[in-house]
Formats: sequence, C-alpha cells, structure tokens
Amino acid sequence: MARPDDHGRPAWGPLIGTLVFVSVMPASVVLLVPYLLTGWQVQPALLGLPLVRWLGVALGLAGSVFFVDFCARFVFEGRGTPAPIAPTERLVVGGPFGRVRNPGYLSVLAMVIGQGLFCGSTMVLAYAAVLAAGFHAFVVFHEEPTLRRQFGAQYEAYCRAVPRWVPRWRADRPRH
Repeated sequence: MARPDDHGRPAWGPLIGTLVFVSVMPASVVLLVPYLLTGWQVQPALLGLPLVRWLGVALGLAGSVFFVDFCARFVFEGRGTPAPIAPTERLVVGGPFGRVRNPGYLSVLAMVIGQGLFCGSTMVLAYAAVLAAGFHAFVVFHEEPTLRRQFGAQYEAYCRAVPRWVPRWRADRPRH
C-alpha cells in the first residue's frame, strides 16, 4: 500500500503516475533504445579488459538502486511524479538529492553506460553521451527555470547548497 500523505490519505495518484511514466519514458531510454542499438549482443570487452564488463554491471545496478530511490522520493517526499506534466507539490531534497540536484538523470546515465560497458558497445556509449547533452539542455533551459518559478527562494537556496551534476561526498540540505 502507498504510504499516506500528510492527511492520512494514500498517495495513490503520484504512485500510479510515476509507475506509468517510468514504464514509458525511462524504460524506453534505458531498455528499448540500447536494445535497438545492440540487440543486447555481447561484443568483445572494451579495451580488451573483461573487468570493464564488471564495471558495467556495477554501474547498472547502482543506477537502478538510485533510480528506484529517486522515484520513491518524488512520490512520497514531493507528492508528485518525475513526469513534467504531474510535478511534485514539494521540493525534493532528501536522500541523493542532498548530494546532487539531478540523481534521476545520473541514474539513467549510469544504467545506459553500464549496458554499453557490459555489452562492449561504443554505440550505446555514444548514445549515453547524446543523452547526457540532452539531459543538460533540458535541465538548464526547462527544468531549473520551472523549479525557480514554482519554489522560488527555497529552490535558489537548494541550488547554492547542492551541485547540479557532480555529487558531493557529504549531503547538504539547504537552510530555509
């Protein structure tokens, strides 16, 4: 059962919305496109190093764990979804959001890069680079201005305390 909101009601709307969004957008980006690029055929290890495959597995698993946490925080902390059409009611700053402002995008990139390393696919790695550029443009030109309008000074303080892309070792929470 979904964890209740502040009024004791289950957060079913955000939970269902997040599940629908994830099954369409991130699933396409993380699963469908890499499959179309590689058929998930494993090629010789990149740089001729089998250890690179294990790095891919580790990145993919870590990205998956952080992505699940990212989604759960949008539902339960933010009372919304990662989908731009159903945003959160509250600014999400807990968990990995205390170390980096965009853990969802970084999680997706980790999963895609992990597949590229595991499969030995430079095509998937090139796709990850294109994704990273697209994510950056979306964040800078759409997401951040939208969050500034929605959360104002709270978001500005968060931006000063937490970096956009490179995680800090120590989690910071903005003072409100």
